[in-house]
Amino acid sequence: MELKTISLRYLVRYWAFMGIVTLFASCSSFFSKKEPGHLARVGENYLYRDDVAKLLAKGISKEDSASFVTNYINNWASKQLLLDKAKINLPEDKLTEYDALVDDYRIDLYTRAYKEALVQQGGDTVISSSQLNGFYEREKENFKLKEKIVKLRFVELPKQFLNQDAVISRLKRFKKNDVAYLDSIGVQFKKLNFNDSIWVSATRIIQEIPPLTYENADKHLKKSQFFELEDANGVYLAKVTDVLDINDVAPLSFIEPTIKQVLLSRRKLDYLRKLETEIIDEAIKEKQFEVYEQGE
Repeated sequence: MELKTISLRYLVRYWAFMGIVTLFASCSSFFSKKEPGHLARVGENYLYRDDVAKLLAKGISKEDSASFVTNYINNWASKQLLLDKAKINLPEDKLTEYDALVDDYRIDLYTRAYKEALVQQGGDTVISSSQLNGFYEREKENFKLKEKIVKLRFVELPKQFLNQDAVISRLKRFKKNDVAYLDSIGVQFKKLNFNDSIWVSATRIIQEIPPLTYENADKHLKKSQFFELEDANGVYLAKVTDVLDINDVAPLSFIEPTIKQVLLSRRKLDYLRKLETEIIDEAIKEKQFEVYEQGE
């Protein structure tokens, strides 16, 4: 009788099929069994039931589970087989180099996660106003603007808005009763911004007001300027209350988030340096760490 050679792909599929059959053979789930078991083997490496069970989403259908398990087994087997081939066929020096890289990455991954956990647990994340102001005053020359920033109030009206003249006059004057009036009809506006105490980048304003472009921005974005622009979507009315140009020193309110991030990053580095020093000192004290004299 002639024997037929069985391909590796057929064996992998067979292992997957047998695992799935076992998985769904009874009413109780395969993955609910507590005893250890295998789904597949490549050489001396085994894929365990629990390795796959924890990856299955809750409520997944039997059909989707079967498909997922089959794909997972095939992918796992492919990686294991390629790894075995790589270990056999790659030069020894390359294997040594890659093993060292893997070890370095594993150590770095663990230590980074541990340090982040320590920072989250013991790090101070509160930045006081005095710290912000002090840093800003010392470093303000390093906070030159790279684009124009503006304070303004604006509204976008529908094309057929009837009381446009009233909105224009009140937006320009902007007394207490004007603000109350504009607020009362605000639902009729397509967009609005009445908070003219906040600095906004020119880029953001151009995004919000399409007829405003980088080419005409200098014409319209001037201190005390009122402008009216229009396109197919609506009418845009804006009153500019203040402007700072490129290379002006950025105001603290505009760069406060950046300063907070800088101060927190510095504090984190200081905390980690102190932590590493304490760990080494403690290890030396407990005789867990020694440095031997180097022979010449």
